[in-house]
Amino acid sequence: MYKQIIIARKDLNMSSGKLAAQVSHASMAFLTNKIRDNFKEVYSDGEWCIKSELKFDLDLFDNWINGSFTKCILEAKNKYQLEKSITMANEMGLIEGKDYFIIRDNCLTELQPEEPDGRTITCVGFAPMPSDKIDKIGKKYQLWK
Repeated sequence: MYKQIIIARKDLNMSSGKLAAQVSHASMAFLTNKIRDNFKEVYSDGEWCIKSELKFDLDLFDNWINGSFTKCILEAKNKYQLEKSITMANEMGLIEGKDYFIIRDNCLTELQPEEPDGRTITCVGFAPMPSDKIDKIGKKYQLWK
């Protein structure tokens, strides 16, 4: 079984709308990165458009995209606990920008900047992967309440 986990920070006290937006960014990051990394501009029917060739591992396609889209939203108590998930991912050989994606809010609405670039880390989204692999990280966190 394939599963996608998203770990969001509880200490930011995000409104339900803000949390939904951040989790949505994290959920889609693996797909939008594939689109962005494989696009080309083409001229078709009198207009310029973007065309992207998406390549997926056959197991991922069969067991997640063509299957149940299992997603788990987990909570990190604070930034430190969220960063621990990144450390675990790196220790497992997972790669940022391919296997996991750090979501940073631009702090234009309800969050205050924590980073030098004026943004705040809100969550980490993992690409869908076999449950036995991602559960090594996910089992350290509880479901969002």
